[in-house]
Amino acid sequence: MLEAINEWILAQGAQYGVNPYIFVAIYVGAIPCFLASVAWLVKRARAGQSTVLPTMVAGFFFVSAYLYLGIFGQDIPVWVWIFLAALIAYGAFSTIRDTRKKIAVAKAAEEAGDSVS
Repeated sequence: MLEAINEWILAQGAQYGVNPYIFVAIYVGAIPCFLASVAWLVKRARAGQSTVLPTMVAGFFFVSAYLYLGIFGQDIPVWVWIFLAALIAYGAFSTIRDTRKKIAVAKAAEEAGDSVS
C-alpha cells in the first residue's frame, strides 16, 4: 500500500515537472528559518528599528516551496494557483495578526519594565 502511494506521489511530480520530495523538504526546511525571521522582526520592532528586511526574509521563507513549484512546475492547473493564493493570503493575514500581537505584548512588557524602574 505504501509503495502504491509513493508511486502515485512520484507520478504526480513527474506530471507537473517537480519532485514532490524536494517540495516537502523546502517546505519543512523553511519553517525554522521563517520562525527565526519572525523573531528577528519582533525584536527589531521592539527596538523601534526598520522591519522591512526581516519582513521580506520571512515572506521569502513563507512562499519558498511555492516558488519552487512556480519556477520548475509545468502545466500546473489554475485551481492549484487559486488554492495556493488563498493559502498564502490567509497565512500572511494570520502571520501579520500574530506578529502585531507579539510586538504589542513585547512593547507593553518593555513599558511596564521602564515604569517600574
